Amino acid sequence: MLSIGIARVIVVNRVFNLRMTSTKMSYEDAVQKLNLLQSNKSTIDQIRKGLRNGEKCNNLKDMENYLSRTGVTMSMLDTLSVIHVAGTKGKGSTSAMCDSILRSYGFRTGFYSSPHLVAVRERIQLEGQILSKEKFAYYFHQVYGSLSATQAFEGDMPKYFSFLTVLAFNVFLKEKVDVAIIEVGIGGVVDYTNVLRKVPVVGITPLGLDHTSILGNTLPEIAAAKAGIMKPGCEAYTVHQAPEAMDVLEKVAKDVKCSLNIVPELSSYKYENGLKLSIYLEAYAMNASLAIQLSHAWIRRTRGSIKPMVPRNGTCKIDDHILVDVLTKETVKGLKEFRWPGRYQIVKTDYAEFYLDGAHTKESMDICAKWFTDSNRSSAQALIFSATGDRDSKVLLESLRDIDFHIVYFVIPSSYKKLSKNNDNFYMMEHKDLLTRCKSQASIWKTINGNSIVNVYECVADALESIKKIKADSSVLVTGSLHLVGATLSIIDPNLNKD
Repeated sequence: MLSIGIARVIVVNRVFNLRMTSTKMSYEDAVQKLNLLQSNKSTIDQIRKGLRNGEKCNNLKDMENYLSRTGVTMSMLDTLSVIHVAGTKGKGSTSAMCDSILRSYGFRTGFYSSPHLVAVRERIQLEGQILSKEKFAYYFHQVYGSLSATQAFEGDMPKYFSFLTVLAFNVFLKEKVDVAIIEVGIGGVVDYTNVLRKVPVVGITPLGLDHTSILGNTLPEIAAAKAGIMKPGCEAYTVHQAPEAMDVLEKVAKDVKCSLNIVPELSSYKYENGLKLSIYLEAYAMNASLAIQLSHAWIRRTRGSIKPMVPRNGTCKIDDHILVDVLTKETVKGLKEFRWPGRYQIVKTDYAEFYLDGAHTKESMDICAKWFTDSNRSSAQALIFSATGDRDSKVLLESLRDIDFHIVYFVIPSSYKKLSKNNDNFYMMEHKDLLTRCKSQASIWKTINGNSIVNVYECVADALESIKKIKADSSVLVTGSLHLVGATLSIIDPNLNKD
């Protein structure tokens, strides 16, 4: 009997190991197929040129088609209850705070964001947890198989971001989430996520100049693009914006017949039962107030108020919508438990202390510079930098000019020189173009601050090896893009890639 029992254990272990091996291979296969859906540089340039020249964009029609081919009709998508968040900076952290607050109230949440840092699975979360490799692979192959089998012509497949958007909507519908918090990819009006027709609550974070080759060169143009997520009858919330941006938001809200509410300063809130909340960074303070209003607006619109909302001195009732005045214990708990890797994150290793922030606009880089200066006391300071896309590297680097960096590394935002097609951070941009951009950024820095030693490397790993050889307790700021932060984390703290 004992030998039979042992044999059963062996069989069970073999089945388990086979299942785990199969799952791992299935996930790697999914990532490889997904990476092959990326657009190359020439395709991206063509799309940008077309949009800037006013050519018709078919993104939303394409999304309807892709969703239909996976069995999701627009009527089915209408049943998904959504908080939709657009803006230039703070979209991700605001959305993550909404997710955390609503989970503290007991709601089953879905959260879709971009980009990922270490693992593509980070982009789709259920109840505050990134999808396991097994669940990601399961849903990926379902969706990929449906789309592949229904191609009208060879190559009739969604590209990388649009595929992930289709995947996220499929996951949230099949997992029957109570609410899906959806972060816009780029812009708003023609973003693939804007295929959503019925959205009770939308949020617009601080606006600035970003993705100018697609969205426009002025703040009003960018505001118009972001405001495109407003829907008739929804409640829209935003922070204090520059007057030229606010004028556009107000006009769009009036045209689509939805309310537009400006959230109060975080310092103005009262606390239930004397609870306290500490959010020190200015950017998080704005995002936290926006997340508070978005979360409670969703509860009020879809579930009825869990607790009475108190008018702020009787002056905050706007179109019959009441702004939250008192923070409940659930809301405070959600904010305290909120985590957003890659933003104001500190990781200690045995050779350096890393300060990681994916700042990629002037406003966010100004805050990043202050955070780094206030947070570290090391005299041995280094910078690892990379700006991606069409961002103005000179504007970003100007924010860092007064920091006394002993050595500065301009790197291709890749963890290693060679990445296989089943790596979560594989991309198709030409290596020579990436290296040329790094050299250009290095030249800009030399004109801004001639006191630093400047190096150009082809990957993050090479920069880290150089830092190890310094043999000093260095404080290293890693900033310029979330892609760079993710590549760095994958080496120094790759826990995000574990189930």
